[in-house]
Amino acid sequence: MNMVVFAKMFQKLPLPEFAGIMADIGFEGVDLTVRPGGYIAPEEVEEKLPEAVDILKSEGLSIPMITTSIVDVNEPYAEEIFKTASECGVKYLKLGYWPYEGFGKLNAQIENARKSLREIEKLSRKYGINAAIHTHSGMFLTAEPAVVLEILRDFNPDFVGAYIDPGHMVVEGGLAGWLMGMDMLSSRIRMVAVKDFAWVRRGGSWKVEVVPLGKGLVPWRKVFEILKHIDFKGPVSIHCEYEGVPLKRIIEQAGRDLNYVRDIISSI
Repeated sequence: MNMVVFAKMFQKLPLPEFAGIMADIGFEGVDLTVRPGGYIAPEEVEEKLPEAVDILKSEGLSIPMITTSIVDVNEPYAEEIFKTASECGVKYLKLGYWPYEGFGKLNAQIENARKSLREIEKLSRKYGINAAIHTHSGMFLTAEPAVVLEILRDFNPDFVGAYIDPGHMVVEGGLAGWLMGMDMLSSRIRMVAVKDFAWVRRGGSWKVEVVPLGKGLVPWRKVFEILKHIDFKGPVSIHCEYEGVPLKRIIEQAGRDLNYVRDIISSI
């Protein structure tokens, strides 16, 4: 498993500064944002991604995966992102999201997503990229692992796979749903996101919030035991998505989160 840091929460930092800090913490690589509002805008990918690779490489960091917003090959710069990623040695690409449109529309949405993914799979094959859809809780088409499995039916998981996020999976299936979800998707898992959640009562209603690893609902030891059992070797992207927290504290927590994951992996 390759321990990388998701770049989203650090985008206020110049990339060279970010790279130096993450290398000092001990990360092996970066899950770089290549999407609107990310470190690299889609229209800049051909120029900026090779530069980013060189900057990160100078600090001993790799870019095994990038996070994009792509859900259709006809989006501007979709093929340029696949092509440039391939040329830069990036093997994994996170796709974007389809919002769930509400009751009665699910089956049609699944078929529409599958149509889009058939074209995306052609790009994946052309450029040797593994694109994957992310399990995200809430009103997203990929909130439910069984739906993800149906979307991915018949696709080669080495070109269109599953990017599981046990945190989001526990939010949707806190007792055993996450476990059955990993079971269903086990042969298709190509990337793993790591963040923890807790339910908290705010203003008279229950909300879910990101908390430090080990302080929330996710049984991380069991998660990594399963990943070891299925011989998962892809990137593990640690998401330090602590909203409303000063950047200095997020950086400090990133180090603690990395050590937490490494301690679990070394003990199983």
